Amino acid sequence: MADLASDPIAWRSVKAPSLAELEALAGEVFKHLPKRFRDLAADVIIRVDDFPSEDVLDEMQAESEFDLLGLFQGVGLPFRSESAAVQMPNMVWLYRRPILDYWAEHNETLGAIVKHVLVHEIGHHFGLSDADMAAIEEAAEQTREAIR
Repeated sequence: MADLASDPIAWRSVKAPSLAELEALAGEVFKHLPKRFRDLAADVIIRVDDFPSEDVLDEMQAESEFDLLGLFQGVGLPFRSESAAVQMPNMVWLYRRPILDYWAEHNETLGAIVKHVLVHEIGHHFGLSDADMAAIEEAAEQTREAIR
């Protein structure tokens, strides 16, 4: 295949990844995360769907089905109780169409976007809030800037 960056015609045969292909990409991304991170998230089920359900959109107060790239469903590790009779497994949902839409509008690779969304949603499995993760990302960005 020709180089997509230098040959615009080469894009003619390229298709958006299917649900199965995006789920395989997420699986590969997960396999390349640090072992300690993977071990702590070993029981998390990763699923890909085209869009969030209507119930999820309502619960998250989303204005559009494109507002959510991913979702964590379950009880974060710090909040789990051994005394609970039955606990559903924690799940991370990646939403294919919003991810592809985001990819089309930003200068990032699809793999980088999937990694970011996956790590963010698994962060909820560890009990981190969106504000916690935003602060961590900001601190990491400041560290990168200071190194430059």
